Amino acid sequence: MKLVRYGDKGQEKPGLIDTDDRLRDLSSVVTDIAGNFVNASEISSRLSGDINDLPLVEGNPRLGPCVGDIGKMVAVGLNYRDHASEQNLEIPSEPVLFMKATSCICGAYDDIVLPRNSEKTDWEVELGIVIGKDTSYVSEDEAPDHIAGYCIVNDVSERAFQIERKGQWVKGKSCDTFGPTGPWLVTSDEVSDPQALDMWLDVNGTRYQKSNTGQMAYGVYHLVSYISQFMSLQPGDIIATGTPGGVGIFLPEPKFLQPGDVVELSIEGLGVARQNVVAPV
Repeated sequence: MKLVRYGDKGQEKPGLIDTDDRLRDLSSVVTDIAGNFVNASEISSRLSGDINDLPLVEGNPRLGPCVGDIGKMVAVGLNYRDHASEQNLEIPSEPVLFMKATSCICGAYDDIVLPRNSEKTDWEVELGIVIGKDTSYVSEDEAPDHIAGYCIVNDVSERAFQIERKGQWVKGKSCDTFGPTGPWLVTSDEVSDPQALDMWLDVNGTRYQKSNTGQMAYGVYHLVSYISQFMSLQPGDIIATGTPGGVGIFLPEPKFLQPGDVVELSIEGLGVARQNVVAPV
């Protein structure tokens, strides 16, 4: 299933994308794509008929974050070999974890609003893991059963806040709109191998990131298991698994996002996201 949440901010309704790429309303089946209802099995058990019997949604409504009521977003740093290489760094001996405030999460087509005093706002295409059930101290072999599905995350980062302002990375990672997520939650039954997905990111039509999830130093199942040793994960939590090479700060001539820029990003099978960059409010 390709699950979505559509409508105005704070008033999103649950929906799904059918086999003809049409949006259908799921409001008669579940109240939201959140909690236990991020799982295809839970939704299928409530469907009384065929997906094509669900009402079509007319027009072109906004798509919100593909998961609602997210408890936490755990992110992984320096997890792609090509990203480490562009910094002349070794892969860490264990995954580097940090948090993004859930207030940064927005829809895949919502604007990226530059924060006040921004100097170095950057892009990062990432594979998001959506947790499907309570997860604590699981093994790598058990991890797949705890994953509801996958989505695209743009881990937008203000590098001056993150690196130059001291302290933890979180303040450069958590500005409002710094977590575009979606457009879809693609349930895990549709992703045969999460370590074999092509991914890319363009700014103003120029491709800066092009890689594959096979470049991860620590794979999806390892990350779910590893994180679960330190904190419990609940249905709807998201793990952002790291970004490949090609971010703005490490280009030969560093580039950062400016008002008027357009960011497009995609991961194989998970759709295409697009954000306009706008000036601070």
